[in-house]
Order: sequence, then structure tokens, then C-alpha cells
Amino acid sequence: MSCRVKVNMGWSDFSLMWTKKTSYAEAIMLPADKIWTPGLALDNAIDATSKPYTDDVVVTSFGSVSHAVILLIAVSCDIKLFTYPFVSGQCLVAINGWKNGDCGIVLFYPRTVTTSGGTLSGEWMTENVEIAKEDDMENRKYLLVTLSINPFSAVVTLILPSALIMLADLVSFSLPIQGGERNNLKVTLMLSLTMFILILNDRLPSGGECTPLLHYHFCFCLVNLVLSMVTSLVLTHLLTSDSFMASTCLKRIRRQNAQLDQNEADAGMKKQSSGSAKASLQKIVNFLENVEQKEQVANSKEAFVNYLDKFCFCFFCFLTSFTLSLLLLSQEQTCAKLKRYISGIMSLIP
Repeated sequence: MSCRVKVNMGWSDFSLMWTKKTSYAEAIMLPADKIWTPGLALDNAIDATSKPYTDDVVVTSFGSVSHAVILLIAVSCDIKLFTYPFVSGQCLVAINGWKNGDCGIVLFYPRTVTTSGGTLSGEWMTENVEIAKEDDMENRKYLLVTLSINPFSAVVTLILPSALIMLADLVSFSLPIQGGERNNLKVTLMLSLTMFILILNDRLPSGGECTPLLHYHFCFCLVNLVLSMVTSLVLTHLLTSDSFMASTCLKRIRRQNAQLDQNEADAGMKKQSSGSAKASLQKIVNFLENVEQKEQVANSKEAFVNYLDKFCFCFFCFLTSFTLSLLLLSQEQTCAKLKRYISGIMSLIP
């Protein structure tokens, strides 16, 4: 977290006091680099830059000095992103006085802290800033910054598209297996989900102790789409080619046709003159029987493929529903935060 902190400091320096015998001025301006100013220590900062708010300080006749500095601080925050985008956490900014053993500066914090600006980086927001202190050290205090993520952007750009892609994949089972329209649609859906996975990787870190649950969700969606596409290709192949179910019937038909042709050839050689008309009729009958058998095989094959298609549709419906249920149940605070977020939006609508 990067933040800009303005620290208004006040202290008493008895060496800067004066009386009315010396001057009737109640306050004067002195250069900040010409007098002593307290040094600040940032205990947990990764990078910090300090500069005076103004080049001058205000000194009163009683020796009270008022000075302000600007701190540009970058600190590391340990916020778990498991339930992203419904995430909230706290970040510590430890600003204390310089100390070396028993010698040092003790800072007295005010009771309240004023904040300016609530957005840190895109979807991150500052909910609250308060002053806290360590239990074992009375004089060591820090700023406790409560951060949260605005879930609207992630829901619209990641969660909602993935849910619609999975719904479109289930609806694609209503398309006919023949023609290839279903297969083309499934390939398009898989490529679309791959694009959203790249967007997710740009938003969130891919490693760490706590991997966001949304990574597992997109991984499941991708595997589900690949299995659905492979299933559709297999069903199309079974319907348009000689499958294992129809191969036996077709081989039997071919053997019967070969046997009939051989018998007809033998009968034709023996009775060419007397049985020509009868042999012709027999050929016609055999041809019609073969056509009927082929139609029966095609119908049985189509019925079998349709049965497999319905079974696959029910299986993917159950798998998708079960996984989405686990996704929702694993996020304990998701429903409450989403409800609170929707209530906040509704309160803005007149």
C-alpha cells in the first residue's frame, strides 16, 4: 500500500522562548532547517520519503513550535485474497519517534485521524483509519488502515462472464449434433474463457500461501468446457461414421449380400433360361431388405447417440451446479457483503 501522510507536529523548545522585554511579537516564522525538528521512524515501511510541508515553522513566545511534514510511505500488507473479490483486510503504518535505547522521542498521537481520498489502486478502497497501540509497548502506536475491494468490477468482468459462458455451454446441447454448429460454438466458448483467465492473471497474483478461490473456479470452467467439447466431438464421430455398435450389423449385412450374390451367380449359371425373371425379383427383394436393415441400423445408432447426448447434458448440469454451490458455500462472508453492497447502491437511487 502506498499512502501520503501529513503529520502535524507540535512541541515546546524552551531555548526559543522570549519575553516582552525582548519583543512584543507573539509568534515568528523561522526556517525549518535552522532549528531542531523531531525525527520520525517508520518501523514497517518498505520505502519512505519525508519532506517538510513548508520551509518555515511557527514559533510562539512561549517556545511552542508548530511544524508539518509530508511522508510518502509504501508498506507491505498481508491481506488474504481467498474470497476475492469480496475481500477486506487491515494494513499497519507504524509512525513513531526516533529512539535509541533509553534516549529517544515519544510521540503523542491525537484521538482521531482525518482521511482524504478513498481509492488506493483501482478497486481498492479505504474504509477506516484509526490509531492503535501495541499491548506490550505503551508508547509504540501505529495507524490501522482498513481496506476493502469494490466487487462490482470483478463481478462484471470476471464472475458474470464465466457464469454466462457455462450457461451457454449447457444451452449448446440443444443444437443438433450433425452439421458441426455445436462444435464450433464450444470451441468459441473455450477461447473466450481463456481470454478471461488472462485478465484474471493480470489482476491477481498467481502464487502465494493463499490462492484466490476464483483461480480454482476458472480452472474448473476450463476443464469443464474441454470435456464438453471432446464429448461433442466423440458423439459427432459416432453419428457420422461406422461406430462400434453398427460395425457388427454392417459386417453381417455385407456377408449376407455376398452370400446372396454368390447364390444368385450359381443359380444363374444353372438356370439362365428358365429362372431369369425369378432371379430378378429375388434381387429386388434382397435390395429392399438391405435398405431396410441399413435404415434400422442408422435409427438405432441415432437413438443411442441421442441417449448419450442427454446423459452428458445431465452430467454437466449436475457438475456445474455442484461446483457453483461449493464456490458460494466456501465464501462465508460473500452473501452478507454482496447484500450490503447492493443495499448501498439502492440507497443512492432516489
